[in-house]
Amino acid sequence: MFYWLLKFVLLGPFLHVYNRPKVEGVEHIPADGPCIMAGNHLSIADWIFAPLLSPRRINYLAKAEYFTTPGLKGRLKKMFFSGTGQYPIDRSGADAAEDALNAASRLLDQGKLVGLYPEGTRSPDGRLYKGKTGMARLALETGVPVIPVAVIGTDKVSPQGGFRWRRHRVTVKFGAPIDFSRYEGMSGNRFVERAVTDEVMYELMRLSGQEYVDVYAASLKKGVPNGSRPAAAEAARIPDTAAS
Repeated sequence: MFYWLLKFVLLGPFLHVYNRPKVEGVEHIPADGPCIMAGNHLSIADWIFAPLLSPRRINYLAKAEYFTTPGLKGRLKKMFFSGTGQYPIDRSGADAAEDALNAASRLLDQGKLVGLYPEGTRSPDGRLYKGKTGMARLALETGVPVIPVAVIGTDKVSPQGGFRWRRHRVTVKFGAPIDFSRYEGMSGNRFVERAVTDEVMYELMRLSGQEYVDVYAASLKKGVPNGSRPAAAEAARIPDTAAS
């Protein structure tokens, strides 16, 4: 109930007037049934505008800390994130990637739309970075289609480096669903998972117009050469949260 109240009464009308969002390809979103919504990630505003312009609710995975902060502020934060369709996951443990994928799989089993950011973190400079394969594994294991979702302009609305909200037009483009049934039974094959991921990233590049960089954004942010850390293979599977 709170989700729809925010969308149509408390927040949505303001955003439609202030940021004048434009949507393309909404006809690609199925009327029912599960689907993975794979988006580029420019800003914390991404997970607000994509659901705002989708006729169906999009469910994201969010950091567990958003739901466990003590005090009144914590209760309000929990109410907001729960009410807007976020589902808590613990990203601190060794099984973070597996837990995130299992949580997303349960939501898909319920026929929901699940939003993921294959890049794994926000783009540090507006370019599109190499996708992590957790999204591909999820698509292959569940057999659901993937819809690429490109947002344009959210980095101008809410730039990184503190919370700011600026008056700038946003465009959201929903691409045609991509069916990966041709790879049925091949989940776990790293070459297939990479091929699936790269196909989705190509569509995001085409829809968004971003320059593509064949490096993980998280590695770039940390100043670590791509794949040089021992945990790189596992980290490459972790899908990003809604508001990281």
